[in-house]
Amino acid sequence: MTDTQLTIHRLGHQGDGIAPGPVFVPLTLPGELVEGVVEGDRMETPRIVTPSSDRVRAPCAHYRSCGGCSLMHAADPFVAAWKAQVIETALAAHDLATDIRPTLTSPPRSRRRATLAGRRTKKGALVGFHGRRSDVIVPLTECHVLAPALVALIPTLAEITQIGGSRSATLSFALTLTDTGVDCAVTGGKPLDGPLQATLPRFRDKIARLTWGDEPVYADHAPTLRFGPVTIAPPPGAFLQATPEGEAALRAAVTAALEGSTRIADLFAGCGTFALPLATHTPVHAVEGDETLTGALLLAARHAQGLKSVTAETRDLFRRPLLPEELARFDGIVIDPPRAGAEAQTRALAEAQVARIATVSCNPVTFARDAALLVQAGYRLNWVQPVDQFRWSPHVELAASLSLPHLSGN
Repeated sequence: MTDTQLTIHRLGHQGDGIAPGPVFVPLTLPGELVEGVVEGDRMETPRIVTPSSDRVRAPCAHYRSCGGCSLMHAADPFVAAWKAQVIETALAAHDLATDIRPTLTSPPRSRRRATLAGRRTKKGALVGFHGRRSDVIVPLTECHVLAPALVALIPTLAEITQIGGSRSATLSFALTLTDTGVDCAVTGGKPLDGPLQATLPRFRDKIARLTWGDEPVYADHAPTLRFGPVTIAPPPGAFLQATPEGEAALRAAVTAALEGSTRIADLFAGCGTFALPLATHTPVHAVEGDETLTGALLLAARHAQGLKSVTAETRDLFRRPLLPEELARFDGIVIDPPRAGAEAQTRALAEAQVARIATVSCNPVTFARDAALLVQAGYRLNWVQPVDQFRWSPHVELAASLSLPHLSGN
């Protein structure tokens, strides 16, 4: 097959370079001249003819095969600016513009939450991330993204894979590094029968809490984290921000956006990432669809000292968004929906005319859609803070401030 030369014009949302056609070219940067075989709309294994000045040497030996990172070949300032540009482009599609602050990037080896894959082999087991555009597991001997304590656990996860995995299935290890050790929730393994139940506790010196499917195996040390001044024991597999630095950046942005509020509702509250720290100075009502999360939040609030009133309800905000009349008793809202955004809840917010809204989003496209609804209802989009917790990936997160000038004074 004949090699083709292409010039990369921009990066796509998945981090691939895009050349005219379009042709998608992984591991490339805008302005680079590349050469390789084009199959369909992809050049899978490009040779860099003319490199960009933003190209750097990837520090990880697994980078070309592992699917965990896709932008390790790009300099940090380039990635930070590109992620801000992704947000700016999403806003521009709705004729919105605002102050986009410099991206706050978590340091290397700071990810405390990740999901690794494990598979039995004839000679043992493989544990790592899936390969780039592949179901093949790339076994990790190093990782520049994960916290060292999670990397150190890989030999233990390989043992668990040999004991509890089948040759035909892939195990999934949802790992969270907490203040009291690693929380590990395993799915895809063999049924938790008597022999397996008896064998797995041998790993209790390496894993603080082990859950197999929906069944607890042991929890000698309840995993705990601190949300501001509050200690919480999250349930197995609970959603948490990926890095401590990213969590702190988002929390600071939310707190700034809601300054002056006297009663706050936290929508899609999880187990209290924002609600509990906010309650140190303002009463908070937390709404979340998972009862185990609201239960953990309320338990933590009951045992904390110095909090204002914390209430919570379990409610599916997609099926039953808070209505305008329910929202009317709040003058501050924090909303942190999943990637799909929260269009129905946002429409109710627009009608309710709550003075201040702090939005947290992991999808600039749905954030821009929802923000446009609020701006059309009279809100001002004051600023957006990009936060990069998923270093070297195309994932973009943000926090934003919206307010009604005549009510908030902003």
